[in-house]
Amino acid sequence: MTPLESLIATGTKLWLDSIDPDLVAANRKFGATGATSNPIIVSDLIKTGRFDKQLLDLMSRGLDDDAVAWEVTDLLVRQAQDVFKPVHESTRGDDGYVSFELDPLLEDATCKLSVADKAKQYVELGKKWAEGHTNRMIKVPATPAGLAALEQLSASGITLNVTLIFSARQYRAAREAVWRGAARRKSLEGFKSVYSIFVSRIDVYTKQHVPQLSAASQGQVGIVNVQRLWFDNQEFWKAKNLPLHQEIVFASTGTKDPNEPADKYVSALAGSDIQTNPPATNAAIQAMTGTTYTRRVDKLPPAEVLAEIDREVDFRKLEEVLMEEGLKKFADPQKTLLKLIGEQRKKLQVA
Repeated sequence: MTPLESLIATGTKLWLDSIDPDLVAANRKFGATGATSNPIIVSDLIKTGRFDKQLLDLMSRGLDDDAVAWEVTDLLVRQAQDVFKPVHESTRGDDGYVSFELDPLLEDATCKLSVADKAKQYVELGKKWAEGHTNRMIKVPATPAGLAALEQLSASGITLNVTLIFSARQYRAAREAVWRGAARRKSLEGFKSVYSIFVSRIDVYTKQHVPQLSAASQGQVGIVNVQRLWFDNQEFWKAKNLPLHQEIVFASTGTKDPNEPADKYVSALAGSDIQTNPPATNAAIQAMTGTTYTRRVDKLPPAEVLAEIDREVDFRKLEEVLMEEGLKKFADPQKTLLKLIGEQRKKLQVA
């Protein structure tokens, strides 16, 4: 049994934080059953030159840079969906998804739309990019506008991945909006939702903003935060008796500190729900010959560690700071992608 097979054996669903066709194929062999996309991933793929033919075709059709960006993203997500479609079919819709992120520029500081107008845009875009797809998740951020769009998106039968979640407040607001929308459906037979909680970014925050934490607590806040939300999620959905699981996605599982083991978060959160791991993290884990994982997601640290975290960490401030950083990291890659496509247009000499 390989290390990743061991991880999957604990009950974890392994998703890949990439839609690179080569990496999707390789990680499917490792046992991955889903994937997620974002503009950084799409940009990195375009830079390889492997998709110049597709770009040339789209540009030759007269599409502008924005339209090309979305068509290329749609193409790459579709290819990944094809790989995971058998998983989706065999699990009857409980797994095998690929996430498609809606326009991050709606959250850019330069966007002057009201929250209501942004929410309307999210609903329209969600319907557009979900249409005709059975194993595509529409990724919406847990911003005021994103949260305001969730009920209508869910009511419309769209499968949702609510992302950019750092706090219990965001998670609960997202969950409740999605559930209100689901309750408006004629049937809950195909209802599926996931909530992407960012992990490692929280520990980067505490090292910078809460340096007084003890050695036992520093570097554990991201794990404790997402474990608590996992418990909350389990409790909320248990009584609903739904055909499909409504799950936490353990996101941002790659370690940011090179002195920490590559599998720090993977190991700590093994045993349930979904991990979206960067390709480099999965590769590093597979190289850990003899590593075996056990269920740890439900094992909180000692009471004194939890008490210290609750005493020293202001989660309201944490959410505020990380959302400000997160929105910049959310919108800027889309600008970079559009700039890159413009450069490729000149390189390929398309008018």
